[in-house]
Amino acid sequence: MFSSIIVLGLAVLSTALPTIDLVPRAAEAAAKPYMLRGVQSPIFHLYLQGLPGNKSQPVMGPEASGEYFNIGSTIQSTNTSMYLNINAATTSYKSLTFSATSSGTPWALEGDTIITSTGSTFGRQLNFLVCAASKSGYYDLFLQTGSDTPSGKTCSNYQTIHLPCLC
Repeated sequence: MFSSIIVLGLAVLSTALPTIDLVPRAAEAAAKPYMLRGVQSPIFHLYLQGLPGNKSQPVMGPEASGEYFNIGSTIQSTNTSMYLNINAATTSYKSLTFSATSSGTPWALEGDTIITSTGSTFGRQLNFLVCAASKSGYYDLFLQTGSDTPSGKTCSNYQTIHLPCLC
């Protein structure tokens, strides 16, 4: 009899509780294109885009020329249809390129933060390296998997790239 009361009580509780939407914000964010921005100096409120004059080179630059991206396991510009790819390198910083095709599916979102997924060849990484680009006001963008930096360049390590506020 006691077990019948518990089962009946659980049945009442399960039907009496309101339904809660458990769709994560990352899934909501992936549903439409967004600009991607830096959140700390020197790229605070600079946005991901192709370098003017060389659209295959990803840089952080002014909001006015920032691109919009579809974000999932790939990152694709809605402005140019090019994909953000990670290049192989022996250093801990990996150069990035925009290409007509995706070279893999390493990307993911963690909240509003761009990361490489745990299952990717890079493992879960959320840090980027930025170095002053050849064009003033722009910064070359690298995936950072350690602490190396290119010699002879002015760089800032451990940057993160984010969607706009999902508040």
